[in-house]
Amino acid sequence: MIETIITPVTHDLGAFKVRRSLPARSRTMVGPFIFVDQFGPARLAPGEGMDVRPHPHINLSTVTYLFEGAIDHRDSIGSFQTIEPGAINLMTAGKGIVHSERSPAATRAQGPGFYGMQTWLALPDGREEIDPAFEHVRPGDLPLIEGAGVSARVLMGSLWGKTAATTCQAPTIYADVMLDAGASVPIDAEADERAVLVTEGEATLDGEPLALFDLVILAPGHAATLRASAPTRAMLMGGGAFATPRHVFWNFVSSSRERLQEAKEHWRAGNFPLVPGDEAEKIPLPEVPLTVSYP
Repeated sequence: MIETIITPVTHDLGAFKVRRSLPARSRTMVGPFIFVDQFGPARLAPGEGMDVRPHPHINLSTVTYLFEGAIDHRDSIGSFQTIEPGAINLMTAGKGIVHSERSPAATRAQGPGFYGMQTWLALPDGREEIDPAFEHVRPGDLPLIEGAGVSARVLMGSLWGKTAATTCQAPTIYADVMLDAGASVPIDAEADERAVLVTEGEATLDGEPLALFDLVILAPGHAATLRASAPTRAMLMGGGAFATPRHVFWNFVSSSRERLQEAKEHWRAGNFPLVPGDEAEKIPLPEVPLTVSYP
């Protein structure tokens, strides 16, 4: 049974598109997921690259997962990592972190391609202000479940009897599911909240056709079946329901609006740390951000 369908807002950035499903007016969270972006597929012109200048986060974790391409991650606690397809980059902002995301130099000459997901996870009550941290989980440390026409990689949490090595601050499920035409996979009902997002192909949920890129939220407690009618890729996400609401402004998430205001003032004043190796630039605080809380 489908509870809600969210059609993403598409931001056309010229060389590529970003489709944002959460937050939405009809729904702000699915489990800890408070921000869901799908970007690409895209290929930039030779000599160009993705250049997301240093910017701050608080009280959340970012999760970057690529289907294609590569991104260099740098952050203010000294992490440097090139993320490639099949791996998880988990950056926990906690009380505050700054990071940048850029195309690796080696990919720019021919024009880099990229295609994937970036999601944010709200940190739970009592853990919003933990120390910032960074974790890179390689594909070999993420369970790959293979069956008749099915290949499913568990990215976070426990699904289908397997558990990913990725740290979870709150109950979380996240998986990358590949289906051949005619294949199916069960969507179990253990998690409080669950959603499916089809990025390629054609699929149904309990016989209901799913539109590409829609975030389809399942009714609590309802076990469902995802079935492909053509080769399909779908992301499954969700986890434990949050008891207290979260507020969003730009790159900041918190249970406290006062904490958001404090973070805004600190970024304006230059009180966040710099990113080693990427100190020269930063994204200014916007007057009207694209990501805001809904009443």
